[in-house]
Amino acid sequence: MKHSKKSIEQVLQEVKAGEMSIDEAKERLKPYDHLSFAKLDVNREARTGFPEVIYGEGKTAAQLIEIIEHIKEKLPVVLATRVDVEKAKQVMPRIDGLQYNETARTLLWKKEAAAAVDTDGYIAVVCAGTSDLPVAEEAAVTAEAFGCRVERINDVGVAGLQRLLDCLEVIRGATIVVCAAGMEGALTSVLAGLIHNPIIAVPTSVGYGANFGGLSALLSMLNTCAPGVSVVNIDNGFGAGYHAAQLYRLINGGNHEHPVL
Repeated sequence: MKHSKKSIEQVLQEVKAGEMSIDEAKERLKPYDHLSFAKLDVNREARTGFPEVIYGEGKTAAQLIEIIEHIKEKLPVVLATRVDVEKAKQVMPRIDGLQYNETARTLLWKKEAAAAVDTDGYIAVVCAGTSDLPVAEEAAVTAEAFGCRVERINDVGVAGLQRLLDCLEVIRGATIVVCAAGMEGALTSVLAGLIHNPIIAVPTSVGYGANFGGLSALLSMLNTCAPGVSVVNIDNGFGAGYHAAQLYRLINGGNHEHPVL
């Protein structure tokens, strides 16, 4: 059943006015939809402003198809992360309008009329090296899925600082900056000392042995002496893009309706 987002108060008022049956109200206010293998939080967007996102790793292609088909009947945006190429090849032919980003490993479906945030601002996603692109692109796709404009600045790591300096004007013009970096993660500290924007740092697992799978970059970002930096988990481009989109919406007059349960 397709339906638009409504708050608890709106649903109760419509029941009171005789415009909605009790059974339909129960359907709209139930906390989740129960599939045989998953409980889908279809009311998450009404509570938090953002719909539930599907974590694709570990799910079968058949499970992804069923989840995406179910969610797209109720919501204008469906995003699945960490979907490998082989799985995407099985899912894509089954769902019209689905887009696959091989670098980000994301599947995205949007209704044609899905609205973007009305603003001239943008999120700058800054990527230290080409090897960090999958994480940076996951952040970019996530922010775009939630209606944000994104500017991508790639391959500007500190090993060639002149590359970063050439892009500073675009980065300084952003509302929020997401910075993805591996190795020692130094790009975040350099950026924070050059710009006034809030930075969301994403350590990546890119690097040689003593990088410890991203731990060295994580610790560098957490220990940065430059203020104004928040840090998400290793390789968590989705979390960075999500948080950036939250801030972006709040800065640009986000919606604060009473939530659904």
